[in-house]
Amino acid sequence: AEERAWFMTHVVPLSWHEQQDLGRPCEEGIAGRVAQFPAYEARIRDFYGRWLETIAGEIPGTVRILRDLKEQGYPVHAITNFSAELWPMTVAAYPFLGEFDVAIVSGEEGVLKPDREIFRRLLDRIGLAARDCVFIDDRAEHVETARWLGFRTIRFTTPEALRMDLVRLGVRLPIQLAG
Repeated sequence: AEERAWFMTHVVPLSWHEQQDLGRPCEEGIAGRVAQFPAYEARIRDFYGRWLETIAGEIPGTVRILRDLKEQGYPVHAITNFSAELWPMTVAAYPFLGEFDVAIVSGEEGVLKPDREIFRRLLDRIGLAARDCVFIDDRAEHVETARWLGFRTIRFTTPEALRMDLVRLGVRLPIQLAG
């Protein structure tokens, strides 16, 4: 666990991974890290070579909310910090990701959340004002930027809380009762 933490902090830190999410080809990013940390070459290559193994899967309940929103006639869009190379394979492995009406992928756009520009690009493509949208994210800095731009916002914690927060905002959704 200690070695893994060191590897994630020093060899493949978030700041390095974000460069691929900004559009740098994965192999270019890998080559640079291998040159810096040759003893970790296999693990560095595995970081993207075994990418799908790093994803735990859908959060139970969230896909149901996505589909409930669409069944109620709401357009559902995504802004995601994601490598342009890895996005298609991830959508193929998790088809619900392909159910968004518009998906703004940072690696295709060259800009990451929470930069205001990525939010503006979504609004331009969907033809709506921020005040007419609800932005949901688990990261406070993303939610804060969206709020500053005029979106109604929800900080994601659990699917159950999300469903109730949406209903409180006046979104028509079936209430899911436990049991």
